[in-house]
Amino acid sequence: MTLLIKVIQYLVYILIGATLFGTLNLVQAANSSGVSYRVYPQANSIVHVVKVAANSDRIVTTKTATNLQPLNFFLKGKDVAAINGGYFDPNNQQTTSFVTTNNRLVVDPRLNSRLVDNPDLAIYLGKILNRAEFRRYQCDGQNVYDIALHRQSVPAQCVLIDALGAGPQLLPIDTSQAEGFTAYQDGKLVRNAIGVNAANARSAVGITKDGTVILAMVEQKDARDSGLSLADLALFLKNLGVTKAMNLDGGSSTSLYYRGRTYYGKLNPEGNKVKRPLKSILVVQEN
Repeated sequence: MTLLIKVIQYLVYILIGATLFGTLNLVQAANSSGVSYRVYPQANSIVHVVKVAANSDRIVTTKTATNLQPLNFFLKGKDVAAINGGYFDPNNQQTTSFVTTNNRLVVDPRLNSRLVDNPDLAIYLGKILNRAEFRRYQCDGQNVYDIALHRQSVPAQCVLIDALGAGPQLLPIDTSQAEGFTAYQDGKLVRNAIGVNAANARSAVGITKDGTVILAMVEQKDARDSGLSLADLALFLKNLGVTKAMNLDGGSSTSLYYRGRTYYGKLNPEGNKVKRPLKSILVVQEN
């Protein structure tokens, strides 16, 4: 009975807080692993956020699949959290993003003929093959995270261990045009590969000044005009203290896992969750 009373009191507290402040932040506190989960309701979306503290005993690494697979396929028993990763072609199940795992390039978009031999993409191909990627270095025995363009050099005294390409970079600046996601002609937008200005389900990864890694997944509230634009997503991450951020594959791929539960971001016209299979993910696991 005492436990029931405490549960009721907690629920009343939550409801009163939501009424007074207009938003409801649901928190699962970080445990000894330094990994935490939090929900941030927005006007037209719900943002799920996993934080991996800079001093966490877990690492953020990469996983890929030969064929497209649901998010849970990638996970092992001790994986704490995960988020969908890079871009891919659903028609041939081949990557359009670079992914490195354990110091080895495991998927290479240059081997995707539907990408490299596509005449419509020829003028953008150089930019597509030099998009932003989330990186994990080993620097003097320490894990260091960064976001950099694919061709950017690895810092001295560091070794590139893992990298997952996607893009565009969102912070400190939006590089959609430099990465071939958008293009303009005579001031008019003539290419908009991922609908940068539209509200949609989105996924992103960010890094704060102290090295904390942020995984953010934007869940739609409604199938129409719901979610966040890239600019809104960048602002949301900046307000969390993120200084470097990169957009991940979004839309139907949008998904996040945390401690036994998987959340999906995209709604179909009937309002049902879309559970699209993936090519790659970022995963939080034991070091």
